[in-house]
Amino acid sequence: MRKLMIVVGGSLALAAPLANADVLGVGANVSYWDSDFSGEVVNKDSAVDIEKDLNLDSDSNANFTAFFEHPIPVLPNVRLNYTSISQSGRGEIGLEEFDGILPGAPVRSDLDIDQLDVTLYYEVLDNWVNLDLGLTARNFDGELVLRDVNDIANVSKTSVDAVVPMGYLAARFDLPLTGVSVGAEGNFISYSGDSLHDFNAYGQYEFAMLQLRAGYRQMAIDYEDDDDKLDVEMSGPFASVGVAF
Repeated sequence: MRKLMIVVGGSLALAAPLANADVLGVGANVSYWDSDFSGEVVNKDSAVDIEKDLNLDSDSNANFTAFFEHPIPVLPNVRLNYTSISQSGRGEIGLEEFDGILPGAPVRSDLDIDQLDVTLYYEVLDNWVNLDLGLTARNFDGELVLRDVNDIANVSKTSVDAVVPMGYLAARFDLPLTGVSVGAEGNFISYSGDSLHDFNAYGQYEFAMLQLRAGYRQMAIDYEDDDDKLDVEMSGPFASVGVAF
């Protein structure tokens, strides 16, 4: 599998931070994402529509985030994020053969996508308006497995994997003295025909060290790995609970 290593302009990473945390800060949250799928998967020039042909249903979309902030100038803060997406369904191949499975054949399908983000970022603003800028290294892999119901020995596997640098932006607006805030954050990259973006917008309520968040997330992957291609979009509401110290 080829590894996509994209050189991104270093203006964000090299820019001196305009704000730093006054004390050490750590936090973590877990969330559940109820997403719908659309798009297609390509294997050796044959394509299957994952929504119309495969009828994929959400099984579980789990997300875990942790961050570490510090008051040391120049050194960036660190954020880790892990997303696991699992979808399965029963459908049938369309009018064209897909990777040795004949047109119209009934199939069982499983689509799994895992991604791990390591983000280095700076706090540009840190008051009732919060703004973070940085760079993310995303390691993701996706695999679609199709099983011909009429021929259990006929199995198709399509997989992509990559390590991709992405821009990172997060903004949050706090309503003073209420614990209520609204915000948005995202990662993005586009290069040589491949593109990825992952954005969410949310409302948050915080009391003591507990953070409750609900919002909407959209992620799109358009990536080609040798003869395999993943061109899918996932979107839907999410809810999370976290702690911050």
